Amino acid sequence: MLRNGLEPWHLLIVAIMIIVLFGSKKLPEAARGLGKSMRILKSEAKAMKEDGTAQSTAAPAEPAPQDVQVAPGEPAARGTA
Repeated sequence: MLRNGLEPWHLLIVAIMIIVLFGSKKLPEAARGLGKSMRILKSEAKAMKEDGTAQSTAAPAEPAPQDVQVAPGEPAARGTA
């Protein structure tokens, strides 16, 4: 039934319908917007991929020193203010 579903003249009819519906002035703007969106998506995906590899290859962070609580009246440990 749909052996040759997309022949060249089908694509031509679809292109003409898009131009008629959206107008020839808005199509270049839409194409520019789509291009910008694709560039942003590509750069964000690349950044996420780099962050993922950087975190997996980085050495584990050293644990932060724990705060020592000194009871009132006791001298503070050496090296703390």
